Amino acid sequence: MVRKYKIYVYAICKNEAKFAKRWIKSMSEADGIYVLDTGSDDGSEEILRGEGVNVTREVISPWRFDRARNRSLELVPEDADLCVCTDLDEVFHAGWREKMEAALDKGANLLRYRYTWNFLPDGQEGYVFWIEKAHARHGFKWVNAVHEVLKSEVAVKVEEASGVQIDHLADERKSRAQYLPLLELAVKEDPQNDRNMHYLGREYMFYGRWKDCENTLKRHLEMPSATWNEERCASMRYIARAIKNQGRENEAEEWLLRAIAEAPHLREPWIEAAEEALQKKRWSGALYFAQRALEISERGRSYINEAQSWGAKPYDIAALAAYYLGLYRLAFDFGKSALELDKSNKRLAENMAFYEKAVKD
Repeated sequence: MVRKYKIYVYAICKNEAKFAKRWIKSMSEADGIYVLDTGSDDGSEEILRGEGVNVTREVISPWRFDRARNRSLELVPEDADLCVCTDLDEVFHAGWREKMEAALDKGANLLRYRYTWNFLPDGQEGYVFWIEKAHARHGFKWVNAVHEVLKSEVAVKVEEASGVQIDHLADERKSRAQYLPLLELAVKEDPQNDRNMHYLGREYMFYGRWKDCENTLKRHLEMPSATWNEERCASMRYIARAIKNQGRENEAEEWLLRAIAEAPHLREPWIEAAEEALQKKRWSGALYFAQRALEISERGRSYINEAQSWGAKPYDIAALAAYYLGLYRLAFDFGKSALELDKSNKRLAENMAFYEKAVKD
C-alpha cells in the first residue's frame, strides 16, 4: 500500500515497561515512533530500543509536562505530515492510520478523535470524550505545567478522524501526587487561565480540601474568560459538594440548581440534583430530576461527561423515588433498566424483587 503521508507517533516515558510492548504494537501503523525517556530504571528504555523505537534519554528538571511534551515533539522528523502524541498506557484500535489519513485529505492540521479514559469493573466504558492530540509538525506547542494542551501558532483546521478510537488502560496504582503542586504552579504562572483554575479547584476537591475547592472554583466562575457553560456547570456542582461537606446543605442545593440552569443539556447536574433530593427523601423531586436526565439521549463529547450518568444510576434513582411514591409499575420499569446496565449489582437485583412484589400486590 502506498502511503500518502508521513505519520509519526511521539511520547514521553518513565518506568512503563509493563505497557511498552502492547503500546508499540498498537502504534505500529505509524512510519516511526519517537520516545523521550525521562529517567526509567525498570528496563523501559531497553524494551523500546529492542523493538525498534527511537529513544532519547533526558531528565526534565524541574519536571513539567509541557516541557517534556515539547522536547519529545522535537525528536519527530521534520518531514512529518502528522505527529500523533500518545502515552504508553494508551492503545489505538487497529486501522487508526487509514482513518487519520482520510481526515488529512480534507486539509486538516489538527485531528479530533474518540478517547476512552477509563473502564468500569465490568469492562464497560467509563469516561469517554474526544481529544485533539494529532497535529501538523509545525505551528503547535504544548502549554501548561500539567493538564497540558496544544496551543496553535498557525491557523487551525480541525477535522474529526471518524472511527479512530484510543483507550487509556492505566495502572490505577500510579500516584498523581505531582498534579496538585503543578496545578498550583500553573495558576501562579498564569492566573488568568480559567481552565487551570477549574482544574485546580477540582484537584482540591479530590483531596477533600473543601474550603480551597470552594474558593478556587468561585474564582473560576468570576473570570471573564470562563464562558464555557459545561465547565462552569461542573464548577458549580463541585462547589455544591464542597459546601455540603462544610455543613451548609441548603446553600449546596442552590448551587445544584444553578448548575442545572447553566447547562441543562447535560445529564450530570440533573443526576446530582436527583441524588440530593433522594437523600432528603424528596421523592417527587428525585423522580423529576432523574427523568429529566434520562430525556437527554446524546452523550457529550467533552471531558465533563461522567460515566455514572450513562449507566444505571439515573434509572436506579428514578426507580427508588417512584417506589416510595407508590408508582410501582414505574419503579419496576426503571429498576429493570438499571439492572440491565449493571447486571452484577446485588442491590439492584434485590430492589427488583421489591418492585416486582409491589406490582403483583
